[in-house]
Amino acid sequence: MSAASLVTDLVRAFRAEGRIVIVGASLAGLRAAEALRERGFRGPLTLIGAEPHLPYDRPPLSKQVLVGRVRADHTELPRMRAVDADWRLGVAATGLDRVNRQVRLATGDTVPYDRLLIATGVRARPWPDPAEGALQGVFTLRTRDDAARLQAALRKGPKRVLVVGSGFVGSEIASVCCALGLPVTVTERGGGPLTGPLGGVIADITARMQRDAGVDLRTGVSVHALDGDADGRVRGARLSDGTTVEADVVVASLGSIRNVEWLAGARLATGFWGVGCDAGCRAFDINGVVTDNIFVAGDVVRQPHVLYEYQFISMEHWDNAVCGARVAANNMLSLETERRPHLPLPSYWSAQFGVNIKGVGVCSFADEIVFTQGSPGDYRFAAAYGHRGRTVGAVTFDHGKWLPYYAAMIERSAPFPPPPPGYDRAADSVPVPARFPDPRVPTEIPDVVLTGHDPTSRCAEFH
Repeated sequence: MSAASLVTDLVRAFRAEGRIVIVGASLAGLRAAEALRERGFRGPLTLIGAEPHLPYDRPPLSKQVLVGRVRADHTELPRMRAVDADWRLGVAATGLDRVNRQVRLATGDTVPYDRLLIATGVRARPWPDPAEGALQGVFTLRTRDDAARLQAALRKGPKRVLVVGSGFVGSEIASVCCALGLPVTVTERGGGPLTGPLGGVIADITARMQRDAGVDLRTGVSVHALDGDADGRVRGARLSDGTTVEADVVVASLGSIRNVEWLAGARLATGFWGVGCDAGCRAFDINGVVTDNIFVAGDVVRQPHVLYEYQFISMEHWDNAVCGARVAANNMLSLETERRPHLPLPSYWSAQFGVNIKGVGVCSFADEIVFTQGSPGDYRFAAAYGHRGRTVGAVTFDHGKWLPYYAAMIERSAPFPPPPPGYDRAADSVPVPARFPDPRVPTEIPDVVLTGHDPTSRCAEFH
């Protein structure tokens, strides 16, 4: 056996042993643990999660759980295989000591690692005024417990529900209220629902869709304050246009916050958009140097994408968590030549107001949009997004069978406008400005963000 072969075998043997710690016991953390065992990792494996629950599925929380078809505690994720792990649930990570390779916990304990996977995800952005946010009847929706509490409140039949923010989650909550026969008001400081992820042209359509369903939709306004009664229950809201809304249930759907605070002082590339890493899920330090033993997966990731001019991309999608976890697990155990990139083509879906919305690519990267199939007036269509003459995204309303067609065009950087489909062509197929808002405006941040350079971030150390 040659010396090179002996070294390779020793490295492989080490990577199959050692200690791996995964911080974040949700979808990405579980799938990474399964992939590690599948690829032959035999060493100690620890999963740390701030929530007390075993990993569960989040998409049903704003759909089936709220409407009452599925109980919140019946959303546990299926196991693909046994992981033989030490589960540390209900305890948050509070710090990372990279020199001594230890994760610090809220209990005061430390957990040593040889390789670390950061999969801490995001949390719901709370109501900005803590006193108002503490009123009974004010909710956010991110966790299983959030969904259980909100579902119980809706089941009691409130006089009116106020949803603040009309992204995907906020719109789905409004849709559930309509399905339950509950009066619902939606406030949106932007031009319409889904403006952030899909642009103003689609927002005009979704606004009409919501109003047709009976939603009291208020656009171009924000909530100045929530009012409560003497018993500490929410009773209404004062809006920026001087009007008021009476409501005994308020849902703040204001976007997400990346869970990176526990990494303060660890000298990693962390910030508002998450943890920076390369296409192989290896974390960057504050000066952009790639680390050897720290990896990142899931909603907390911020990494470059070849299809989008190598800009850093952050996405809060189910498939990104699953695929990223598998890539991270592979690369944690592999030699350099066996590593592979995580370059997902973002895809997402939403069910609201009787319409199945599916999308692919980074629509908010686009300048233009063109309707390619179907009829926007009937809420049944496909539309493609373009940037500098290239197709970069697509969305369908009750037309999802065509999504692979558009995904293939995005993957090969097909020209924009795209080639016309075989049938069901849209009557008006002229590209128009997509009308995306400034993504820095609160509640208009899309689920997939090309973050670029953040000039407000000054954490690097230049010598």
